[in-house]
Amino acid sequence: MGIAVAADPQLVLLRHGETAWSASGQHTGLSDIPLTAAGEDQARQAAAALAAFDFAAVYTSPRERARRTAAIVGHPDAVVDADLAEWDYGPVEGRTSKELSGLIGHDFEIFTDGVRFLPPDPERSGGSPGELLEEVRARADAVVARVSPTLEAGGSVLVVAHGHLLRVLATAWLGADPRLGARLELGTAAVCLLGVGHGLRTIQGWNLLPTA
Repeated sequence: MGIAVAADPQLVLLRHGETAWSASGQHTGLSDIPLTAAGEDQARQAAAALAAFDFAAVYTSPRERARRTAAIVGHPDAVVDADLAEWDYGPVEGRTSKELSGLIGHDFEIFTDGVRFLPPDPERSGGSPGELLEEVRARADAVVARVSPTLEAGGSVLVVAHGHLLRVLATAWLGADPRLGARLELGTAAVCLLGVGHGLRTIQGWNLLPTA
């Protein structure tokens, strides 16, 4: 699957490839879990999908899984941006939604429940209490502000990061409530296209999954 390049500049989002924890459904924030062999294959497929783009700037999360994905898609020198790190899940780190649903007594949904309904755990995220959704959104807003001058100058930008962070980043691009991110499914190594149409920031493509 190749993705056609639009005439106007786009903010292109790429989630990292599969890891053991993404495959098992474990929340992976600060933990530096590497790509699986399947995840590396996904990244190579994403590289082919993005081959037609000539990005003016490329940014990546500091986590290994994102940096490795960026390297595989052809950008080993991507700028590392701490604001692109995944949501700090605090005591939720490493737990699955099924496990958390049992603990909270209803179906867990991170955009509503957050992560601070559990006390800090020294064995998870170094005892961090975890971030509020509003704090993740503030980082996403900072990324949008950082890439906007390049986009306004006519250059497209690639951002390689994580599932929840990128979903919040899309809401920041739109100026929408960050809880809208709950409705934006995003698979591993999926590509999303953000742009401008009729003077409005828009989603031009979402959760585009590369195929061999």
